Amino acid sequence: MFKLKLPTDPRWANIAEGNLSEILTDHAWCEQKAATNSITLITLLPEYPEIVTELLKIAQEELDHFGQVHEIIKARGYELGRPRKDDYVNDLAKFMIQGSREDLIIDKMLFAAMIEARSCERFKVLTENIKDEELKIFYRELMISEAGHYTTFIGFARQLGNEEKVNKRWEEWLEYEAKVIQGYGKKETIHG
Repeated sequence: MFKLKLPTDPRWANIAEGNLSEILTDHAWCEQKAATNSITLITLLPEYPEIVTELLKIAQEELDHFGQVHEIIKARGYELGRPRKDDYVNDLAKFMIQGSREDLIIDKMLFAAMIEARSCERFKVLTENIKDEELKIFYRELMISEAGHYTTFIGFARQLGNEEKVNKRWEEWLEYEAKVIQGYGKKETIHG
């Protein structure tokens, strides 16, 4: 899926299902951070009204997902809790190029695409492996949405830069992410 080099071990879903309160809280905050990331990208691209419009849609969708997860948390009698540090995302951020403005913006798009790709893959694993029917349906719907976000971010990177260069850089991201993800999949967090 998405050319990810290392798939998630399906047993991760059992870890996640073993502490639904924690996975839902972590997921809620992941959605909030995704919305914030889209808004940050908007501040870097005000001269591209079409991209700004699409990023606004993504930010709103991510906030809507945050709200949906929050409603599930409340309905199950859980507490939202404080935001969690996302070590996976922080590890990915270390790979971002700090070169020209164009290179940085393209890498930020690829960074966002990578997170969306892995999140989508994790939602698929949850959909296929957990027993909770409500969450199976919920994560299937989100999986489709995340796939759309991934496609949008990759498309923006290609639109803003040289497509061949962007595709080469995406391959580098895939290789790097495969090394990073080897240390994850053992905690009840979306990327953990």
